Amino acid sequence: MFETLTNLTDLAPGELMLCIGAIFLAAIVRGFAGFALSALIMASIVTIIPPIQLIPICFLLESTASMMMFRGGRKDADMRIVWGLAISASLGAPIGLYATTTLPVGTSKLVALVLLITLATLQLLKVRIAFLATRPGLYISGLMAGIATGLASIGGMVVALYVLSQDKAAKTMRASLVIYLSITMFTSLVYLLYYGMLDMTAVTRGLVFVPAVIAGVVTGSWLFRPALENFYKRFCLVLLLSLALISLTRAL
Repeated sequence: MFETLTNLTDLAPGELMLCIGAIFLAAIVRGFAGFALSALIMASIVTIIPPIQLIPICFLLESTASMMMFRGGRKDADMRIVWGLAISASLGAPIGLYATTTLPVGTSKLVALVLLITLATLQLLKVRIAFLATRPGLYISGLMAGIATGLASIGGMVVALYVLSQDKAAKTMRASLVIYLSITMFTSLVYLLYYGMLDMTAVTRGLVFVPAVIAGVVTGSWLFRPALENFYKRFCLVLLLSLALISLTRAL
């Protein structure tokens, strides 16, 4: 059985076990926090599977997590925030993609990451950024997330940072992130199909890894209980800060 899986995924036994373990842990975080599955997978197994091959796998695993969490998320999400971010992000993405052809991508990514780290640190220090609570702040944040996606592939972290800046219940913040990611799955699918990245190898590997995602999301969702909700925002901010620092270190 295990030999069959290694043949299907074209991975050595040790590599396959490491990938399954890393994906399971990333899915626990996704189930609890509502985001960061792809970022954690990229950070942990990119040395085993190249980024260009990981992107479509992450899409399939994110889609699985989104389908599992969509029903509960739809009930608790702040849809005004979700649609405001999703629509403005879709407008910002082409700007970011255009900028990649005219600006030094490495420099732009460094600037975006430093800004993200600064804002996350300010939130951890409980410095309130009043502008983020306004309607223009919502649309500008979404636009910046779209630009960051096209320019440096960190738009999801920008959206998470905005959602976490709101003075809302933990379940509302988590649900809003879940629904936003569910909506943006459609634009990701178009992108992957257009560039021919969603091939049979990616689909096969994704199907092999899906059980680990299901188990992880169920575990993480179980951990998201009233007793731990008070730690939710701080956990997510530390997670965001850690991911940004890892990305910054790699960029340097």
